[in-house]
Amino acid sequence: MQYTIRSGAYAAEVASVGASLRALTHDGRDLVVPFAADEVRPAYRGATLAPWPNRIVDGRYTFDGAEHRAALTEPERGHALHGLVAWADFGLVAQSGDRVTLATVIPPQTGYPWRVRVETTYTVDAAGLTQSVRATNESPDAAPFGTGPHPYLVAGPAPLDEWTFQLDAAEVLEVDDRLAPVGLAACSGRFDWRAPRVLGAVELDHAFTGLGRADGIARARLTDPSGTGVELAWDASCPWVQVHTADLPTLPDGPGTPGHRAGLAVEPMTCAPDAFNAARYDYDAGLLVIAPGASVTASWRIAAL
Repeated sequence: MQYTIRSGAYAAEVASVGASLRALTHDGRDLVVPFAADEVRPAYRGATLAPWPNRIVDGRYTFDGAEHRAALTEPERGHALHGLVAWADFGLVAQSGDRVTLATVIPPQTGYPWRVRVETTYTVDAAGLTQSVRATNESPDAAPFGTGPHPYLVAGPAPLDEWTFQLDAAEVLEVDDRLAPVGLAACSGRFDWRAPRVLGAVELDHAFTGLGRADGIARARLTDPSGTGVELAWDASCPWVQVHTADLPTLPDGPGTPGHRAGLAVEPMTCAPDAFNAARYDYDAGLLVIAPGASVTASWRIAAL
């Protein structure tokens, strides 16, 4: 199912599969990389991620003394990627002209033996598009949880290499060649975006933390040489953000892979990559633990500049 919501200059298209943000425009200008209504969603573009964003390394973790193994949905690296609802068909809870609420239930299963209801609301108004996620633990035991979105932002008509990026983040999570966490480091060189600068040929697929906030809000800003731009803003519910320049392998003897560096993925996250293995790390990975019957919420906003 497809749902359209509008308010003023903003219009958004939301697909029920993965509660995915399929398109977002301001005065007809794309703010995210869209995909067609009759198209299988390219990878995780625009998807809602839960009960974990990013990766569980090797798909293995221990929680409350029990060992679990999730399916390896990133087989080339050997990890469990982006949770369990990205391909779930969310049902409609409510819809109006400027708002839609969708929900699904994660059933207890091998690798994640908890029942969690995930409800998300998309709203457009003069400030942009806001998405909120509410997760409720319907299990008799406490459940580990994390969430985040996966939009690919578009600043304007120029290629990504010419866009200017700004993110006030003091620390970056270093990773190995499988993108498994190694440790936190101070942002410097290609990881320091506290002052706005052109992306150029830089390649990123890293999580950042130590976020600067104005009035409690962190912001990532992307601008095009033409003067247009887009901002993603989020509150303290997400102390981490993944930034990915969408680098895809080149097709042999042909053009670049469709979607290669087409947009900048900016993914606020309630927890770090591999947070289900938080005990391995000497920093706060931010894993949420939802008590039976309790709920947690997180939200973020995309707006035109």
